[in-house]
Amino acid sequence: MIDFNSNSVFKLSPCAPDEIAGAVHEILLQDEQLVLAFKGPRDFVTFTTKRIIAVNVQGITGKKRDFTSLPYSKIQAFSIETAGSFDRDAELEMYFSGLGKVRFEVKGQSDIQGVSRLIASYVL
Repeated sequence: MIDFNSNSVFKLSPCAPDEIAGAVHEILLQDEQLVLAFKGPRDFVTFTTKRIIAVNVQGITGKKRDFTSLPYSKIQAFSIETAGSFDRDAELEMYFSGLGKVRFEVKGQSDIQGVSRLIASYVL
C-alpha cells in the first residue's frame, strides 16, 4: 500500500489517459474506462469510471509497481485547493473510509475544478 502521508509521493502533471493505459490495462474491469490521468517522473494516477488508481513505480528498473485502488464509493469527503500566484501547485485531498486522507499535488495548469466535478459525479 502506498504511504499517502509522505508529501513526496505524488507531484503530478496532467497527461493523456492513453499514455498510461498500457500500465493499468490488466487490472481494469471489463466495463471500466480511463477518464483522467496525471503522472510524475515515475509515478502516476488515473481516474477511471469506477475508481482512482495510484501507481508507485519502485526499484531501479521500474518493473516493480505498487497499484493502489481507491474506490469512489469509499470517499467520505474531498477538497481542492487551486493554484495561486506564489504557490503554483493545486492540491486534491480525499478522505476515505478505513484509509484516511489521500493527497495529490498537481501542477497549477491542471483543471483541478474538473477533477472535483468528476469526483462529485461519482460520490454525490
